[in-house]
Amino acid sequence: MKHFGAVKLVDSVISAGLCCGCGACINLCPYFHSYRGKTAAIFPCNLEKGRCFAYCPKVELDPDALSRFLFNKPYDGSPLGVCRSIHVSRAGARVKKRAFQAGGTVSALMYFALRNKRISGAILTGRQGLLPVPALVTRPADVFLRSLSKYAAAPTLAALNQAVADGYRDLGVVATPCQAAAVAQMRSNPMDDPSFKDPTALVVGLFCTWALDFRRFEAFLAERVPLKEIVKIDIPPPPAEVLEVYLKEGKRVYPLDEIRAFVPEACDFCPDMTAEFADISVGVLEGRPDMNTLIIRTERGEEIVREARRLGYLELDELPEENREHLMWAAANKKKRCIIRCRETGKLNGEEGTACLRLSAETTERILK
Repeated sequence: MKHFGAVKLVDSVISAGLCCGCGACINLCPYFHSYRGKTAAIFPCNLEKGRCFAYCPKVELDPDALSRFLFNKPYDGSPLGVCRSIHVSRAGARVKKRAFQAGGTVSALMYFALRNKRISGAILTGRQGLLPVPALVTRPADVFLRSLSKYAAAPTLAALNQAVADGYRDLGVVATPCQAAAVAQMRSNPMDDPSFKDPTALVVGLFCTWALDFRRFEAFLAERVPLKEIVKIDIPPPPAEVLEVYLKEGKRVYPLDEIRAFVPEACDFCPDMTAEFADISVGVLEGRPDMNTLIIRTERGEEIVREARRLGYLELDELPEENREHLMWAAANKKKRCIIRCRETGKLNGEEGTACLRLSAETTERILK
């Protein structure tokens, strides 16, 4: 695939309203910045090829190329992607007294990986008020200071880019599906740099159907509750269909339909619900908000899960077939919606440098069946 530079990225993604705010283009150069949920090019750049374009998950995304690179398998469009095994999981006895969201699987894995030197640092997303803020964490206990879900788009990968620039390697990354795709593209060395080394040792993906535009979401909440009183925000798994806002005293509940209007258009162009290009993917278990669904995708992910379980950081069980079938149904529907939207807008296999997604005709039809 031919790569382009910042001018093409601005034209095809940012100006086109397709930016998901993942942070993949930030801290690579002085030109791109994120401010309160929005990414902007603040200076012109005339480089013909740039990492900003090559890493972006919203332009020229080629799932087949990524699947062959990560898993040595072609991309077949299956709902959940490559799976070595699927489990029900939660934090083990070694971390159960800590604060975390849902079953705590992600926090437990990152805590284990840092404490046992499997990673040198963890790229996580914290909060300043309600604003999602990316961070590099090197102290295991600090993982739990950034363990709550944010639900708004976050420039998490800006922290990864900065950590790499600062010389860090063997990093752990917690990423949404679009962010995990960007990390996979980064790991594939798309610029053919002879000195490139994969900076990651573990990528944990988060299930995600959509994120929210931070500014509009914050304004919605500000009209209803004192923002400084918010302790936690949660969207329980189906069939709840509500947003829960936990305050210092009490809880408020709002129908999800009231916030769906804040979902950025970029989410319509995402084919991935379960972070298929991660080592491990984690989501809330449907019907059990205190548990997680965990998908192991790679050998290194499997090894870390096995060791975390052995040492008491993680508990695993079999995923009920009913949960697996519904997860596949939901993931398949997201792929279909994305392909239909990409077709409608000319973003599926379109002009080079402007296509959002590239899929073979065979894979496309298989997904749409």
